[in-house]
Amino acid sequence: MLSLFKDSPEYEARKARPFSPTKVTISEVHAVVPKHLFQKSFFTASLYIARDVLSAVALYKLGWQIEPLAASLVTDYGAPAYVGTIAKWVGWSVYWVSQSVVLAGWWCMAHEAGHGNVSNKKWLNNLTGFLLHSFVLAPYFAWRSTHHSHHKATVSIERDENYVPRTRSDFKLPSESVARAVDYHELFEETPIYTAARMLLMQLLGWQIYLCLDTMGSPRHPKGTNHFNPSSSLFKPHERNGIIASNIGLTVMSCFLYMWTQTVGVSAFLKLYFVPYILLNHWIVMLTYLHHSDPTIPMYRNRQWSYLRGALSTVDRPLLGWAGRVYFHNVSHDHIAHHLFSNIAWYNQPYVTEELKKLLGEEYNSDSTNTFRALYRTFTQCCFVEDEGDIVFYKNQDGKAARELAPDALDRPTVVAKKVD
Repeated sequence: MLSLFKDSPEYEARKARPFSPTKVTISEVHAVVPKHLFQKSFFTASLYIARDVLSAVALYKLGWQIEPLAASLVTDYGAPAYVGTIAKWVGWSVYWVSQSVVLAGWWCMAHEAGHGNVSNKKWLNNLTGFLLHSFVLAPYFAWRSTHHSHHKATVSIERDENYVPRTRSDFKLPSESVARAVDYHELFEETPIYTAARMLLMQLLGWQIYLCLDTMGSPRHPKGTNHFNPSSSLFKPHERNGIIASNIGLTVMSCFLYMWTQTVGVSAFLKLYFVPYILLNHWIVMLTYLHHSDPTIPMYRNRQWSYLRGALSTVDRPLLGWAGRVYFHNVSHDHIAHHLFSNIAWYNQPYVTEELKKLLGEEYNSDSTNTFRALYRTFTQCCFVEDEGDIVFYKNQDGKAARELAPDALDRPTVVAKKVD
């Protein structure tokens, strides 16, 4: 039980090891991956999609039975009223968590479609991703645009689009040479209740806030940037029709939900769709936040960034164990492989990970820390980065980094290489 609140051995070992960029080359990485793993099968993808859809439908059907079954405990079996009430809310709790995980699988499958992994046909990938994302009120083409930008500039402080760290000057902190502990504590030290409230806000509404305000996106975009304006600086001119299509998809789905609510009632809408939708966003925010935000993972400025260095600056986590592997389609378990080979379908990524482990050795980043513990650790320890330095780590509320650079870290040559599709 205590292990739930402890950092994993992998995390502790990584924290204790001074960091140097990898000596492995992009050619060596590609050489270890068998060519057949790049093959895609729409038939195989269809089976996964059918499983995800059937799982959601089955849970939806069961959801309608929760309250009748709870009531029957009282009326048919003579149980006290409080037993029926407890049974009802236990049933809804199980439904909400289960359905949110399954619908997060729809989101993750749309993510795979956005990378072209459902089919070799572009239109089929886009149709699949558009339908799945629209059902969970995600703007498929808008998300796909900024997500591809993220893949092209992962952990680049200047160019990444997601969870870009804020700097000492952003927080108006004194320079490191004169800053005192109280300067950091006044800004970052919080009561546990306030921290929990901020985490809850991020986990339940962080995805929507990001879409509407580009919060934690790149600071190079102007204030008011969002994922719904076709003319936003997030998008290229040729992508604007896709952004409009995303908005139409969200509008149609919203109208469908409104008409459905008129039929089944607000209570059924909230219980059967809205609560799972909010919790689905919790899972998506959790896994995306923890992919690259970690006290032991480096971030780069342009002079030291390369595609390979960025792709390796993530962490594989066994989020939700078997359920996460099955319904999140390996996106958290095999995220390093995904960043190196985003054009390899999810069902082949575990094989890529095994090859990468052998090649990278201790440079392979994994963390079996309980994911909720890891979330709290990142939320409270990843406060800011320095304005200077080509390789930097997050600093905590004491102004200290959890990991240091090796003496030769900045001597390693940067090989700018793009991924090979």
